[in-house]
Amino acid sequence: MIEVQGDRLEAIRAAFPKEGLFAEKDWLLSPDAFPIDKKFLAELEQLGHRLRVFQRACNQLYHLSAKGKQPAWVARYLDAGKPAELIEFSRRKEIRDDLPRVIRPDLILTENGYIIAEIDSVPGGIGLTGWLNQTYSKFDNAIIGGRGGMLEGFRTVLPNGGDIVISQEAATYRPEMEWLAARLNQRHAVAGGVDSGSLRHFTPAGITDPGYNWRVVSAENYEPQDGHAVYRFFELFDLPNIPGIENMLRANAEGRITIRPPVKPYLEEKMWFALFWMHPLREFWRRELGEKYFIKLQKVIPYSWLLDPLPLPQHAVIPRLEIHEWREAAKFSQKDRELLLKVSGFSPLGWGSRGIALGSDLPHAEWERRLEHALATFDSSPTIMQRFHKGRLFEHRYWHPDSGELKTMKGRVRLCPYYFVEADRVRLRGALATIAPADKKFLHGMSEAILVPSRLAA
Repeated sequence: MIEVQGDRLEAIRAAFPKEGLFAEKDWLLSPDAFPIDKKFLAELEQLGHRLRVFQRACNQLYHLSAKGKQPAWVARYLDAGKPAELIEFSRRKEIRDDLPRVIRPDLILTENGYIIAEIDSVPGGIGLTGWLNQTYSKFDNAIIGGRGGMLEGFRTVLPNGGDIVISQEAATYRPEMEWLAARLNQRHAVAGGVDSGSLRHFTPAGITDPGYNWRVVSAENYEPQDGHAVYRFFELFDLPNIPGIENMLRANAEGRITIRPPVKPYLEEKMWFALFWMHPLREFWRRELGEKYFIKLQKVIPYSWLLDPLPLPQHAVIPRLEIHEWREAAKFSQKDRELLLKVSGFSPLGWGSRGIALGSDLPHAEWERRLEHALATFDSSPTIMQRFHKGRLFEHRYWHPDSGELKTMKGRVRLCPYYFVEADRVRLRGALATIAPADKKFLHGMSEAILVPSRLAA
């Protein structure tokens, strides 16, 4: 066990794969994993199953709506802006019950606990978190998920190997997935033997060789092979840039390949949080989630609205905002604009933080312009509004990237637990903590942020 702080820094640096983990991205290194107490860890472990039940209910609601057994506007909202052939494919009976096998919520840790900013069905960070868990386990035996948990979790997604298909749009994440594939192949090669733990000098090009069980391939020139499982690492708005997508979808429809996560654009919309809070759907959610899960999720899903410009009856108001129509929100004071605008999905702006704006950070004229744009484009690219919850402050140590001096950051935390659905059981296999400087409103990976795995606090 490595104890000396300087030795930890050298151990972390020495463990970095030669090809890196994120293309052209850096972060601050820390000697410490992010501590999580026993009570919160128990909550995190239970959250995974709740989110699995929530996703199953979302899938059910969409199909019932499409069949006219739930309000038709549900499917209409979720299908907005999507090509008819993709909608048709997503409704095929062959994949009707398919759900993502990896669930990663983005949790913002607040003074009162946490809220779920969103749920990512095609998450980055799987390889990175696997590497962090493996590396920090050399000097910390309390890492959540353990040394190989992320690898074991991902292996259940493609248990017999398969193709990790990455688009150019997602190229930033290719190095971490190449590390992951190489690691799985190495484990497979030494099955029953001792795993050396070192993959510093793996050769990414070799991972695409047909002899490997897990390989990383470019989506733009991918040709499906019968019997292969595909892990889809590209967003569905990117399909026009993938020439062979029709062959891939046809092979999936005919049962010649499997695609995970399933090609269901409606499941990847942020608007599910707005639908969760809609009064006409309340009884559906209570029935499908169960009263206990419904109440639990109400505490952590931030109140959200769909910015539908449809006029309301004269006597009606938008819940909790007490306004009759959305343009009245343009007059809100800065204090009342603690509200996020988020592009719901099926757009390059729906990925990451690119399509997010915080009202209180914007000049009044810009807030008004963004609202008008959201209303004008609602039919083709829906936007949601969401209550903003400020993260609480934590202190965490890090090494200054130039001097190597050990410093302490006061920052806010986005915690990303990674859940894998393994034989109908949802398992927490790791939790990536991103600690961003206190002045940052949007918490995501950046050069000024600390990225570390999580550990069970003593």
